[in-house]
Amino acid sequence: MHAVFLDFASMGSEDLDTTELSACFETLTLCPATTPDAVVHNMGDAEVMLVNKVPIRAEHFADLPHLKLVLVSATGTDNVDKAAAQAHGVTVCNVTAYGTPSVAQHTLMLMLNLATRFENYRTDVQAGAWSESERFCLMGHQAIELHGKTLGLLGAGELGQAVADLARAFGMQVLIWDRDGSGRPGRLSLDALLPQVDFLSVHCLLTDQTRDLIGAPEIAKMRPGAFIINTARGGIVNEQALLAGLDSGHLGGAGMDVLTQEPPPADHPLLTPRPNLIVTPHSAWLAREARQRMVAILADNARAYQEGQPRNVVA
Repeated sequence: MHAVFLDFASMGSEDLDTTELSACFETLTLCPATTPDAVVHNMGDAEVMLVNKVPIRAEHFADLPHLKLVLVSATGTDNVDKAAAQAHGVTVCNVTAYGTPSVAQHTLMLMLNLATRFENYRTDVQAGAWSESERFCLMGHQAIELHGKTLGLLGAGELGQAVADLARAFGMQVLIWDRDGSGRPGRLSLDALLPQVDFLSVHCLLTDQTRDLIGAPEIAKMRPGAFIINTARGGIVNEQALLAGLDSGHLGGAGMDVLTQEPPPADHPLLTPRPNLIVTPHSAWLAREARQRMVAILADNARAYQEGQPRNVVA
């Protein structure tokens, strides 16, 4: 089979070993980037498409009669029209569990930074405030301890459980959202969970059901001073509602690794500096170990398909 990776540069490709992946195909063409208009041209007659973030729509499937397999180098597949893929007999596979340690540590990093007011104190030190202080330390920002606080998880798969383990190591209690309403022991409805948490961390996929899952009504149900962390997908937390919660003081802070539009426009309101907001550039997954693990899973998915037993298939 012949394969084309449409946006390999989005993987931070300079330090990745693709030997194992290349061995899965007769040819593997690595395109640094591809615009939606160039998808059909760059794919040619290749049977396998590898893609990270390029939007793949119904018209692409219609114009690529040789396409048999789409390997998405991400867990989220909202950039691929999966109904159109199914209609054209194209299998779509994603990668899971590749970035668990990387994203979990990033999630805790955001929580710890917000809890300790790290960014605020770092800015003060760089501005000379410590050197000018009459005391031995600066005390202008109120830090809190994670110990004894309650973390609510929206999504408790492998990644959510890894975050839960780290949180418990800091002495936190962990509550889990009952996503499908099945009433499983130890899981709570969103209405029951939100008023109990000091930190809410998002680890679910972006779907029609989870879009704007956390909006103004949900934020209003949270404790005054609670924090929201999102390292999953932009759009799960409504950005206008988040801003309103931050600016009103109802929320204690937020750590966002993802935004609805990426890259965001320069005037995006969440890029306006706020003392209680940390925004990182969708970088939670970027540890080299995680990216190399993703390449290995892509190769596993390719081999499984070729052996007639595709894995990580998404509907």
